[in-house]
Amino acid sequence: MKVKSVKGTNDYLPEQARIRDYLQNKILEVYTENGFEHIITPAIEDAENLDKSEGGENLNLIFKILKRGDKLAKVIEEGNMEQLSDMGLRYDLTLPLSRYYANNKNELISPMKCIQIDRVYRAERPQKGRLREFIQCDIDILGTSSINAEIELICTTTKALLAIGMEEFTVKVNDRRILRAVLLYMGFAEEELDSVCIIFDKMDKIGAEGVERELEEKGYALEVIGKFADFLKDGDFSLERIEAMIGENEAIGNVKKIMDIAAQLSEGKYDLKYDISLVRGQGYYTGTVFEVESNKFKGAIAGGGRYDNLIGKFLHEDVPAVGFSIGFERIYAILSEQGIKEEESKKRVAVLYDADDIVAAYKKAEELRKEYAVTLFERPKKVGKFLNKLEEKGYYGFYQLGQSEEISVMRQ
Repeated sequence: MKVKSVKGTNDYLPEQARIRDYLQNKILEVYTENGFEHIITPAIEDAENLDKSEGGENLNLIFKILKRGDKLAKVIEEGNMEQLSDMGLRYDLTLPLSRYYANNKNELISPMKCIQIDRVYRAERPQKGRLREFIQCDIDILGTSSINAEIELICTTTKALLAIGMEEFTVKVNDRRILRAVLLYMGFAEEELDSVCIIFDKMDKIGAEGVERELEEKGYALEVIGKFADFLKDGDFSLERIEAMIGENEAIGNVKKIMDIAAQLSEGKYDLKYDISLVRGQGYYTGTVFEVESNKFKGAIAGGGRYDNLIGKFLHEDVPAVGFSIGFERIYAILSEQGIKEEESKKRVAVLYDADDIVAAYKKAEELRKEYAVTLFERPKKVGKFLNKLEEKGYYGFYQLGQSEEISVMRQ
């Protein structure tokens, strides 16, 4: 039997779990105070739903679940290997939410403002920063096309990040419709846009020259690539320049308004930036996309956007939707490196007792629990060594039943 967790997953020690609980509870508290309601969806989804969700590269990372019993035996006997799986683990929380809304629409307030803090699964190649099982913290607004939904999501997400101690970050905003209009202006064909966007999304990693090289490798027209490369090398990606280039555009007006109002509400606590290269990998995004990037620890710590067509795949009617997700594992890694400690509502105390004194020990613990978080321990043979371990684990003090008159405080 193997004692290590499966690659791409982690075990967490009690002190690590407490910090993770503290961070998640703090995020949940902010979300709830801002009017969002907590919902829970299953980790398992129908395979057809996952396959048709337009999840971009994530569709190649789905953990598929084999059919069971006679159904599995039948497809193997028939040699129909494409039908081996009928379910899979969710790769994000957006597809399950869309199905949830379609299934429960009549029971929900519209617009629906919801919270999901839960585990998702991707068949990643395990490496630092990439796990196969990880937690996302999502808020979504479903049922309104108003850009006020984007503004509210930006304000609430950033408030949650500030509440858990994240500082010095930038909210980047784009709209896929702006980028598509620019690419059409450059000469790319409509059917080429999705592929070009995927390449352009890598610009922060491979640079303008890398984007140009990949476009050439894909075989796009050199004249078009050259025009686009000149645009990238110029370095002026301001909305004003883009508007002068492609003309008036509703999406540009929306982004300007979102950024202007969000900047007013930020009170200078974080920066906002327009970033035309921001695409986001999922194919279901239809308009506004946004991302939060840490200025101190380079990389995205949150992201999201508008996905107005995904719920319609279930209901066959238009339901606008937009969401923002905090990448919890990235946040946890950053704050752990900074030595974050949870804010305990009650200090932890140990009550040590002899095995025959459980009744008296429990009663004493109940008395102390009015003020402290209390753990019962049978008195070990080596008390000193045990107390050192408790101190190492962050205990405030201890009480020895039959030997103490009051709590002894650990060395502080």
